[in-house]
Amino acid sequence: MTRTSSVEHPAATGTRRGPVLARAVGTRLGSALLALLGAATVTFLAQVGMPGDRATAILNVRTGVAEARTAQELAPIVAEYGLDRPLLLQYLDHVGGLLVGDLGVSYQQHRPVVDIIGEQLAPTMVLALTAIAVSWLLMIGWILLTAGRSRRVTGAGSLVEVVAAGLPAYWLGIILLVAFALRLGWFPVIGGTGIAGLLLPALTLAIPLAGFLGQATRTEYERALDQPFVVSARTRGMGETAVRLRHVLRHAVLPPITLTGWALGATLSGAVVVEQVFTRPGIGQLLVEAVGAQDLPVVVGVVVLVAAFYVVANLLVDLAYVLVDPRIRRTA
Repeated sequence: MTRTSSVEHPAATGTRRGPVLARAVGTRLGSALLALLGAATVTFLAQVGMPGDRATAILNVRTGVAEARTAQELAPIVAEYGLDRPLLLQYLDHVGGLLVGDLGVSYQQHRPVVDIIGEQLAPTMVLALTAIAVSWLLMIGWILLTAGRSRRVTGAGSLVEVVAAGLPAYWLGIILLVAFALRLGWFPVIGGTGIAGLLLPALTLAIPLAGFLGQATRTEYERALDQPFVVSARTRGMGETAVRLRHVLRHAVLPPITLTGWALGATLSGAVVVEQVFTRPGIGQLLVEAVGAQDLPVVVGVVVLVAAFYVVANLLVDLAYVLVDPRIRRTA
């Protein structure tokens, strides 16, 4: 009797790996596209669902005078924006424009929204990326100091993380501004694009994020301390600091890496608020001015941009895991 081996041939496994990987990548790309379509749909409904006549609102923003308009005055606006067309066609135009990077034209500045946002995006991106880097430094330092220590130290470290994660960015920014800029004079009161004007806004975003990432890291870090590879490293005479840095921390940072995509989007949206506290240039100042002027295309453009950063960053993290982790490829 011939027995069939239960071990798959490597060639067969390699043959199936390609389609499985492609299916996993396709699933995540499809999810990302659906999320972006949802954001586009919500922004369109927000525009058409606002009270009042859109053509009147556009003309009032352009002229700076809020008053009732005649049909003759509104006719050029209606024709320019196609407001007399069916809503379905307007929706398709809206989504089609977003697909090619067309966010419309500002009611107030009469310029493409893409150009307006592009001029203010760099300071916001610098702030967001700096805040993420600082949050990782704070999180790793705090975990190394408090995780896997005595019960009192571990409990205090966990409590600080919970408190930090719950701090409102607006409130924390004001506290840091009053303490270190107004009282001590270490930093400028009105923020700028230099390092001195960047540190306090970055800390405002980084401290809550570090607390959140620390909560995700601590459990894995303390679990890794008891793993056989850590015990083996200790028996070989490796020092405790080296064990924690070279072995334990490397395994514990996988959860916060997973959250990095979410962190980028959250930090970018949080920067909108923080830029107002510290009077920094960026899309936060742009958004406030657009809301005040009822410049809806600019407001929608900023919202869509933040949503796109959320989706794309999370997509890149998901794809990295699919490509690296064979367990995800097998279950996709």
